[in-house]
Amino acid sequence: MSTEGRLLEEAGQQQGGHGLDGGGRDGGASEGGRQGLSGREASAREGGRQGLPSRERGRAESTYAVGLLGHGTVGSAFAELLEQRSAAIASSTGRHPSIAGVLTRDSGSFEQILQSSEAIVELMGGIEPARRCLLAAMEAGRHVVTANKQLLCEHGQELFDVAARCGVRLRFEAAIAGVIPVVRVLTESLQGLEVTRIHGIVNGTTNFILTEMERGSTYEQALVKAKRAGFAEADPSEDVSGRDAAAKMAILARLAFGVEVKLKDVRYEGIEQLKVDDLEYARQLGLSLKLVGTAERMSDGVSVRVHPAFLYGGHPLASVNGSFNAVTIEGESITEITMSGPGAGGRATASAVLGDLVSVMEGSGPPARIRPPTSLPLLDDVRSAFYLHVEVADRPGVLVSVAEALCRWGASIKSVLQRGLGENARLVMVTHPLSEANMRAAVSEIAQLELVRCPPRAITVIEEEFT
Repeated sequence: MSTEGRLLEEAGQQQGGHGLDGGGRDGGASEGGRQGLSGREASAREGGRQGLPSRERGRAESTYAVGLLGHGTVGSAFAELLEQRSAAIASSTGRHPSIAGVLTRDSGSFEQILQSSEAIVELMGGIEPARRCLLAAMEAGRHVVTANKQLLCEHGQELFDVAARCGVRLRFEAAIAGVIPVVRVLTESLQGLEVTRIHGIVNGTTNFILTEMERGSTYEQALVKAKRAGFAEADPSEDVSGRDAAAKMAILARLAFGVEVKLKDVRYEGIEQLKVDDLEYARQLGLSLKLVGTAERMSDGVSVRVHPAFLYGGHPLASVNGSFNAVTIEGESITEITMSGPGAGGRATASAVLGDLVSVMEGSGPPARIRPPTSLPLLDDVRSAFYLHVEVADRPGVLVSVAEALCRWGASIKSVLQRGLGENARLVMVTHPLSEANMRAAVSEIAQLELVRCPPRAITVIEEEFT
């Protein structure tokens, strides 16, 4: 069996079918190291530099050969876009990019593609065999473009180190926020400045669903619409659980602060439990609801988290709707920078991949300009304001009981709404900032009150506004 055959068979066993045609999801692959490379793959690494395509060996001067790993939604969109834009790219770079070979689960030879390509574009997703293929490609002197956030989240430092040692370019803009050039801004434009905080809507699927819920759809109805529009996978669990956004925020934390963050280090929460009622009350309180990722440098460490969050109208992310993504970068010297653009769908991601490929072709940027690793601790408990939704029996003194429970844990009420529901009542309030641990404790205590009719819901409120 060929090397790629063994790799793909192994990946299929480890990832339960999430492989070369996947959408960049981590299917739970093993952490197999370089020791797992076959002799032929090792040979491809060691001999790859000698096999690097060159004009001296007869390659047409105007052709830039690209090896494509993966031909699923994004991979096929990239191949189509590359063909459409090849002439325009040639006019600026002097060379026509073309696909030298495609590796899928059922066809293609990794060794042959490596030998005949000058750059490798990896769009198969998952950890293995993507990791070993990219390491082999860089060891062989090939530049690499990837949209694989799970791989970068779990093995980013290893990839950065190999790229720097081998003097090749590793580009991964498409792994974060679609067409938004946040990686380039952090690693080039703001490289010399201190970044203090990043907020991001970095998952177009969830933003589309929440936008539809704001318009009156239930969560289930909005998810169906997202699938019909091509903004949600058949299995959307990676997106709606917050896991996809968590991997992206881990990468952004590494770029902004130099701290190595794995997916297990990010506390994330999805949107499955949100109700249309939450969005209706949010409007009355002047808030909008988004799934927000945060990477924040604080005095005693770094916090990385993903959760639904309410935003006031003056925050740049509050007006980002549909499948769009957006990222705000804050720092003392820059105050705030916001970038937004399409974030869901194969063509948007393929556009970012193509931009990275052109960057590689032009030789722009250094091989790797990643902040040196730091040992800042990762923080789990931060202060925030909260939205609290409680349904109670409509009896005298119930609001006082809820307020007393909040007070015992250091929470004070900023605003409150009350609506009668026959024999019951709904209390909706926004607190002043307190620690998340204290808020969780207060919610747990409120849930035990005799007059509470269902589990209370607490949602973070981001108070920053930029006007």
